[in-house]
Amino acid sequence: MPDDQSKVMNRLQELVDKVADRISSPWPLIWGPAWNQRNFLRGNLFLFYILIFGLIAIAFPYFSTNQFVASNGVTVWDPESAIDRTIPVIPWMVVPYMALYLYYPVTLACCPKDDHSRLELIAGIQMLSVATLFCTIIFLILPAEIDMRDQIPLDVLEGDGLYSSLFNLMHTMDEPWNAWPSLHIAHSYFLTRAISRWMRIRTSESTLVKIFIAIVWIEFFLLSISTVTTKQHYVWDLFTGIIVGVIGWEIAVRALDRIRELPDEKMNPYPLN
Repeated sequence: MPDDQSKVMNRLQELVDKVADRISSPWPLIWGPAWNQRNFLRGNLFLFYILIFGLIAIAFPYFSTNQFVASNGVTVWDPESAIDRTIPVIPWMVVPYMALYLYYPVTLACCPKDDHSRLELIAGIQMLSVATLFCTIIFLILPAEIDMRDQIPLDVLEGDGLYSSLFNLMHTMDEPWNAWPSLHIAHSYFLTRAISRWMRIRTSESTLVKIFIAIVWIEFFLLSISTVTTKQHYVWDLFTGIIVGVIGWEIAVRALDRIRELPDEKMNPYPLN
């Protein structure tokens, strides 16, 4: 039995290393133009390429899948448990929930503008797109409706304050499908780890940097709770989202470390010059 377990672990390690190898190298057909213009406009054009790739490879698959499964309206497996309806609605938590969309520009702003970090950014978003694709396949194969919005008080939904506006915006953008794994959790965990890494690389660990990193982690903690207290997700979605985020980051960080260790003289042939 121990030998069998060892073989399984070795095979998993080999698989992780293979995936890390694939994402540590920029995909040539996609990143050639971006890399060749990486210093244009002080590196901001490169960040624009990253943003466009994220919209195409991450945002579009999520929202198109969300609309597709909502139009079908068929739940194949319902992950709702008894605890889900005992969790109270906490209206103000819609703020940290919607704050996910700030993670993306903040991550780009925190990434240093040197070639090693740019390659790390490419590897990171490639891994994030792979994780998103994995989740969208589950959304299509095992769709599940999150039918808990009836628990949200009417005065919250029909009010004219900030929380009501955010709830209405959230419900307009996102149909109550694409339940598990929660991409809100997977993405926010992954990006929190990336922000923490790059802030430590680009600046010394001053008190302000430590405070900033702590704030980002507090936001992740609040966002995680908000997925169930805004009735956007089940508890099952939360835990499976964490699993996807942790595995995705553990694969990505292997690629990032390999890139970081590349000597400067090997940087030009490594990407797409």
